[in-house]
Amino acid sequence: MACVLEAPLRMSVLSEVTASSRHYVDRLFDLDPQKVLQGVIDMKNAVIGNNKQKANLIVLGAVPSLKVSTKKEFSCWRSSGIVKWKGLMNGGNWLLYLLQQETSSTELRTECAVVLGSLAMGTENNVKSLLDCHIIPALLQGLLSPDLKFIEACLRCLRTIFISPVTPEDLLYTDATVISHLMALLSRSRYTQEYICQIFSHCCKLQHWHSCGFKSLPQPLLCANGPDHQTILFNHGAVQNIAHLLVSTSYKVRMQALKCFSVLAFENPQVSMTLVNVSVDGELLPQIFVKMLQRDKPIEMQLTSAKCLTSMCRAGAIRTDDSCIVLKTLPCLVRMCSKERLLEERVEGAETLAYLIETDVELQRIASITDHLIVMLADYFKYPSSVSAITDIKRLDHDLKHAHELRQAAFKLYASLGANDEDIRKKIIETENMMDRIVNGLSESSIKVRLAAVRCLHSLSRSVQQLRTSFQDHAVWKPLMKVLQNAPNEILVVASSTLCNLLLEFSPSKEPILESGAIELLCSLTQSENLALRVNGIWALMNMAFQAEQKIKSDILRGLSTEQLFQLLSDSDVNVLMKTLGLLRNLLSTRPGERDIGGGKERGNPL
Repeated sequence: MACVLEAPLRMSVLSEVTASSRHYVDRLFDLDPQKVLQGVIDMKNAVIGNNKQKANLIVLGAVPSLKVSTKKEFSCWRSSGIVKWKGLMNGGNWLLYLLQQETSSTELRTECAVVLGSLAMGTENNVKSLLDCHIIPALLQGLLSPDLKFIEACLRCLRTIFISPVTPEDLLYTDATVISHLMALLSRSRYTQEYICQIFSHCCKLQHWHSCGFKSLPQPLLCANGPDHQTILFNHGAVQNIAHLLVSTSYKVRMQALKCFSVLAFENPQVSMTLVNVSVDGELLPQIFVKMLQRDKPIEMQLTSAKCLTSMCRAGAIRTDDSCIVLKTLPCLVRMCSKERLLEERVEGAETLAYLIETDVELQRIASITDHLIVMLADYFKYPSSVSAITDIKRLDHDLKHAHELRQAAFKLYASLGANDEDIRKKIIETENMMDRIVNGLSESSIKVRLAAVRCLHSLSRSVQQLRTSFQDHAVWKPLMKVLQNAPNEILVVASSTLCNLLLEFSPSKEPILESGAIELLCSLTQSENLALRVNGIWALMNMAFQAEQKIKSDILRGLSTEQLFQLLSDSDVNVLMKTLGLLRNLLSTRPGERDIGGGKERGNPL
């Protein structure tokens, strides 16, 4: 793909480009190599901290001018009398050309890599332009150079490009030899260690949505035909090559190695089981992680270490009752939720803690009584504050930026805390304005906040007492039904699971839900291609039919149709089959005390 702007846009942008910007690009074509080098150095100094200048140079062709495809074309450009910068928009790529040519001095190639890295630090559009010019293959080729300074400059530029959200992570894995070469470069210097670990940590994505119901850290899908990034890095010896960097004298190297392990271990039993047995200088990695949790360590290090131990615990490599989890990791994450921490730290702390305790009842109980966590989380809903809106515009902007993330994190942690224990659920609901906050969360503009609010509601809906009291007092079924009308599947799955609980025979919400047209909605869910939605749809109908009036049973039969019932009975999933049999049992039952096959008081689909 050529990095060329559309003609009208090009003319509009070029008209605003200053003469000095054209001068920088023109100097790249000087016949004197020293003048070319000085021109690149001057360009480097001009773009530092100046996004407008970076955009100007990209538009003028500074990047294209670095990658001319042939020496013949280069010679023609040098000798031509045409306006050089105009030709740059249509030619090959010149800065990249200079970077790739063996005839260029090492100093010139290094300076080109530095300028390209600086351009990448501008806007996302800058990065897109660089990607369109195929900068990554050129930089990867540069890593074969014997010159360390040039290698470091290429790695620094690659790091900047790969941490951008517009860069596809798969670009790192297109050549099977790249990862091996990067592993070999880890021993060259502390800078190669820092940059390579940072590249790995940003280019390590799972091949699937992780298996647990808590999607605090969703990962995008990769091609199902090949191994995921974690497996590729693991098979290339990432654990063994990076482990010793945790005791590096450089803080930046230690941090990037730690971040790399936090993504490698996430939802990966193979990596986690390996990590727990690796030792560095006579200490096992879990012991090193625990040392990094200490209060005298930087917050960034404490949080990342806690994430490593959390992932290892969830993967089964560390027991949930291990002292490093109960006495170190959990208290550290609770500390991260306090008012004294930065907003982004509070978000990360709450989400990681929610993931740690999600499936363990005892950890949920310990967390609930640690540092008044339940009350502490209520403060997450108070941003932006009215004071900041009046006295500090910058603080208001900061609060607004993190307000959605804070609410999302609080809902997630409340959902995990209340997943099993009735007393904890009661404390959560009794927290100031909690039910109102959940109801408001169901109609938030942010999909992530809505999903977290529904998860929290689902967790609390497992309480018989709350179904009869707080849920009825706040009529939560109304906003829940609105959510079910038009929402992405990930929200529909949790919302329909919550509806299963609200349709139990002792729930006061059951009757108004029936009157709102729930039967038609639930019948449509049973036809979904999504397995979880089919299960929840038939499960909710089963609960609805239990000890129901004959009219309701008739409406359910009409809504499903005989054909659909037979399709459900022949479904390949055993959960769909069992709930369909339970529905039929309830539809045919005439005795008041008769129960369905599934046990009539099951509370929703476990997520």
